[in-house]
Amino acid sequence: MTVQKIKNGWALFKESLSGGTEINYTEGSIARMTLLLAIPMILEMAMESVFAVVDIFFVSGLGTDAVATVGLTEAMISLLYAVAVGLSMGTTALIARRIGEKNPEAASLAAGQAIWLGLFVSVVVGLLGIFYAKNILLLMGADEAVVETGETYTRLMFGGSFTIVFLFLVNAIFRGAGDASLAMRALTLANCINIVLDPCLIYGYGPFPELGITGAAVATNIGRGVGVLYGLYYLCGGGGRIRLHFANLVLQLGVVTSLFRISMGGVAQFLVATASWVFLMQIVSGFGSEAVAGYTVGVRVVMFSILPAWGLSNAAATLVGQNLGAGLPDRAETSVWLIVKFNAIYMGCVALLIVLFTRQIVGIFTSEPAVAEYAVQCLRIFAAGFVAWGAGMAIIQAFNGAGDTMTPTWINIFCFWLVQVPLAYTLALVLDLGPVGVFWSVFVSDILTGIIGYLVFRRGKWKLRTV
Repeated sequence: MTVQKIKNGWALFKESLSGGTEINYTEGSIARMTLLLAIPMILEMAMESVFAVVDIFFVSGLGTDAVATVGLTEAMISLLYAVAVGLSMGTTALIARRIGEKNPEAASLAAGQAIWLGLFVSVVVGLLGIFYAKNILLLMGADEAVVETGETYTRLMFGGSFTIVFLFLVNAIFRGAGDASLAMRALTLANCINIVLDPCLIYGYGPFPELGITGAAVATNIGRGVGVLYGLYYLCGGGGRIRLHFANLVLQLGVVTSLFRISMGGVAQFLVATASWVFLMQIVSGFGSEAVAGYTVGVRVVMFSILPAWGLSNAAATLVGQNLGAGLPDRAETSVWLIVKFNAIYMGCVALLIVLFTRQIVGIFTSEPAVAEYAVQCLRIFAAGFVAWGAGMAIIQAFNGAGDTMTPTWINIFCFWLVQVPLAYTLALVLDLGPVGVFWSVFVSDILTGIIGYLVFRRGKWKLRTV
């Protein structure tokens, strides 16, 4: 019996990675459909996080200022991620709904219109980053040493923002259509290139020039750029569910308006969250580069470890969108509760591992005692809220998959700006707890997000959302 279960599990795993346009996610076993979507989405999310972890791993050999540069740049560029993720949520919701309605032509049209929005965002953000890289670092509280070390890195990361936006958008199209395996492959290819080029360009191995921290930005942009080209190849007739033709790129104001309306709720949702993170990073930067570096290491480890939960949550968005499009709201809700259960179990296991092996994990990224101590404190406090955080992730993504992006926005405004930010300021500066106060404020907001999301989701208004 056990051998048969292993065989069945392996067959399911292979099927999830191979994808296939014949899979219908609106019928059959909900658990099976969830896993078919979630497995490649989990791997996709892991690949996304690997970019950050790989950069920190190789850059850490350059010293604290270099690590702080990556952390401060990432904190500000997270605002771009917010826009990209918001556009992605709107794109996934709209395409999933059209696929559920058995209207692939409308789904392809939505994909084409999303490209226009992504192009506009990329140009604006890229120009700002190219001309104001130094100002961005100074705004984040960087000292002169950090600015001198990392100005070019920051300029290149913002200047190459189109690779971030389009990789998010292309993969959102694949996820909405149920082609999660294609999104995973695009990011896997991008990561393999980044992993190879990072040490070569940072330290000048072989025929490559020694570019220092600038090399990390070059490697990341090249890797993401290749991933974008791979995705566009499949969108333009390479075998996915969505076939993007020239006619789909002709501007359609009605579709753009619908996509913009849904996406702006998603953009606002993540801007609220990431802007609060920027504020927290500014508080932490007031305690020195060691605190920033420790916080950066801790956050990167956390984001990498929770990626399977994010992958499961993204599966919830696709399942909700497609099942609502097919007129199956009860099936959509059952799918979400199953994913909430999976997320809670997984996050509980991760929290336990982090608490038991905190110093060993941190030791992979830094050997500096002051930096390591901040990272250890960050990880242990964050881990205490993992179960509620994991449940909240799934519920928030379910709202987004239904096209109800404003409900999570209001939840974020309350949890992050009315609770987290004032609490961080009070604990860190007024009560003089330092960075530890910031860490505890994040724990409190994560717990609240899970609780409020659960209560609002049970009301069921998201089932009536039209897109």
